[in-house]
Amino acid sequence: MTTRARNGAAADEKLLEWSLSELMDRARQVRDAAFGSRVTYSPKVFIPLTTLCRDRCGYCTFARSPKQMDAPFLSPDQVLELAVQGAQAGCHEALFTLGERPEQRYPQAREWLAEHGYRSTVEYLAAMCRLVVEETGLLPHANAGALHREELALLRPVTASQGMMIESLRDDLPAHRGAPDKLPQRRLATLEAAGELAIPFTTGILVGIGETARDRLDALRAIAESHRRHGHVQEVIVQNFVPKPDTAMRNAPACSPEDFLQAIAMARLVLPPEVHVQAPPNLSEDFGVLLEAGIDDWGGVSPVTVDHVNPERPWPTLERLREVTEAHGKVLAPRLTVYPEYAAEPDRWLDENMRFAVQDRSDAEGLGRDDPGAVFPERYADAQNVGTGAEVVLIGRKSTAWYSGAAVPAPHLVPGRARAGGAVGEVLDGVRSGQELGEQEIVTLFAARGPEVAAVAELADELRAQAVGDDVTFVRNRNINYTNVCTFKCRFCGFSKGPLSLNLRGKPYLLSLDEIAERVREAWELGCTEVCLQGGIHPSFDGDYYIDVCRAVKDAAPDIHVHGFTALEVTEGAKRLGEPLEKYLRRLADAGLGSLPGTAAEILDDEVRAVLCPDKISTEEWLHCHRVAHSVGLRSNVTMMFGAVEQPVHWARHLLLTRDLQRETGGFTEFVGLPFVHMAAPIYLKRRARRGPTWREVVLVHAIARIVYHGLIDHIQASWVKLGLPGVRQLLQAGVDDVGGTLIDENISRAAGASHGQRIDEAALHAAVTSVGRRLRRRDTLYRILDEDRQPRSA
Repeated sequence: MTTRARNGAAADEKLLEWSLSELMDRARQVRDAAFGSRVTYSPKVFIPLTTLCRDRCGYCTFARSPKQMDAPFLSPDQVLELAVQGAQAGCHEALFTLGERPEQRYPQAREWLAEHGYRSTVEYLAAMCRLVVEETGLLPHANAGALHREELALLRPVTASQGMMIESLRDDLPAHRGAPDKLPQRRLATLEAAGELAIPFTTGILVGIGETARDRLDALRAIAESHRRHGHVQEVIVQNFVPKPDTAMRNAPACSPEDFLQAIAMARLVLPPEVHVQAPPNLSEDFGVLLEAGIDDWGGVSPVTVDHVNPERPWPTLERLREVTEAHGKVLAPRLTVYPEYAAEPDRWLDENMRFAVQDRSDAEGLGRDDPGAVFPERYADAQNVGTGAEVVLIGRKSTAWYSGAAVPAPHLVPGRARAGGAVGEVLDGVRSGQELGEQEIVTLFAARGPEVAAVAELADELRAQAVGDDVTFVRNRNINYTNVCTFKCRFCGFSKGPLSLNLRGKPYLLSLDEIAERVREAWELGCTEVCLQGGIHPSFDGDYYIDVCRAVKDAAPDIHVHGFTALEVTEGAKRLGEPLEKYLRRLADAGLGSLPGTAAEILDDEVRAVLCPDKISTEEWLHCHRVAHSVGLRSNVTMMFGAVEQPVHWARHLLLTRDLQRETGGFTEFVGLPFVHMAAPIYLKRRARRGPTWREVVLVHAIARIVYHGLIDHIQASWVKLGLPGVRQLLQAGVDDVGGTLIDENISRAAGASHGQRIDEAALHAAVTSVGRRLRRRDTLYRILDEDRQPRSA
């Protein structure tokens, strides 16, 4: 016996000796250390491809005979109908359930497959998985039983994950008599082959079919060993046996609650901590107690279809699932069929054909997008009466879910019932006691879900009130995007025009100095106090172009504030002139430049920048530019474009780097969160980015920015262009105190697909602000409150 085997045997004896309460207590400790307060579930639609099966298990009501069915298999149209219903209901997963190798038992199955051009059930399954992901974007999970290596490999390019229950390693159970596919070695061989092929895999045990507690430990140990070799077991289901009428085991006793809870707790203690433990909520009357035994996942819950394996047991509603989860001190989060640990390493765990499909439904943590609404095939919208006019066009599909830049109203998160325990609660308590947040604490806050989000927003709002009171400010300004021609190749930009981007919105243009001056005069006459100047890096520009623009602006309106030129523009201007950056910035200031926008920051992490903007300035170059600008008397702001390819840790690093620079220079006026607008962004059209942030992530970015910058940057701005006024109204209760500018002629967000207008009505701003009990005040670029004649005055 090996050392590991001896240790395992000794540990098993200890587990079997412990009382149930001690087992459950230890299991909760392991679960909480690994997953904190979060409990996940998968919103899915079940697709029973065939209920024919060559096995005869004593407990199964899923399998049926050909004479009980209209056809041996669901047709492609029937498969697609179910998948479309799931997409329209907001599901992320298409779970294919089916019997094992029915063609080896039933001639009807063989004949149907042959007539339709398939050699096996698995080959047909692969075709239907491909159909579903291509037509609906749902992520297929194939639960096809004990497959051979080549069959698993056939399914890998069209599934995000696969699964097969071990059930038990006992080879003499009456429950498996007449079930050749339930032979333990067959099941273990499938589990091992899945690991060798790097397939994110679901497996599990069935409790109460005649096995003993020691038998369950044997199965769990085997699963754990396979995972240690390959790292592929993403979740283990612990399912309790419930007898059903019309089965061989209809008179057998149901799994006792004590045996079930013991099995769950043992699974949590035997399996490596990173493996998720799941138990179905619909097979227990008091399913909340399963949380006390150590589970961290509820499995698949369908708003569309019944549990085809246990059709007599309806799913709890999502609201009921949330209530029970929160009553036990946890928060609920939707996930994909592939868990975030695997989604975060797509090159290893996902076939190239599935990577975008997973990314498209992911949030920044790799969990399922949690905005309410649906994504569905465009051609089915009218037939299914889906859509209310507030729809977003995706790649081949429509959505009624919220996205940045869309006309769909943001879901209501703030204000809400605020409660935070666990790690999120500890961080918030630390902030209230005066602690400054580091990277890990910030990442913890970004993981907030449910009532934790409201708790983070609540603290941010308290800090906002301390810093600036109840005033909400805005500036009258005009955007002048003087050219959309750019030599740089930022992969997220739908505005700039180069040789490879002429198919995107708009035609290449370059405004003359006279045209710029005329727009400045118009802005001044309309009451603007600022012009915001940004554009592409035109190949004909030298650094003097920007100086000429400043002079033209000041000649047209001497008292207007020139807020212009990103760190990329001024760095490139100085470089083209061969001039030190400090000298160049002083010349710009002398020509009339008043402040720099923080754009071109995107995410201040070079790992992310290598994907988003590989030829752009580096993180250090952006920081250096703003440091130098502050040293010559120019103010600037911090921006962060989020929701494309990065993760919360990158947001944390961005906030910390800029916090450190603000502590050094004091030159930043505000933080502006810029949610990625995906609809016409090249990186999204090339299937290399997410759909922008979720609304929960938008709320957290603004609220956490308020918390991180407290005492250093007083103003947090929300972009109405990307968020819409209903969204801004919520953010005003989550740390935001500024709504930016009126932005006459804003073009950059619109070029990326934003549907909000190019100019905001100040009466609408006033209504939005007063509706949350705040006062709207007009400011200049440097946050001085203005009278109607544009003169600064004290607040």
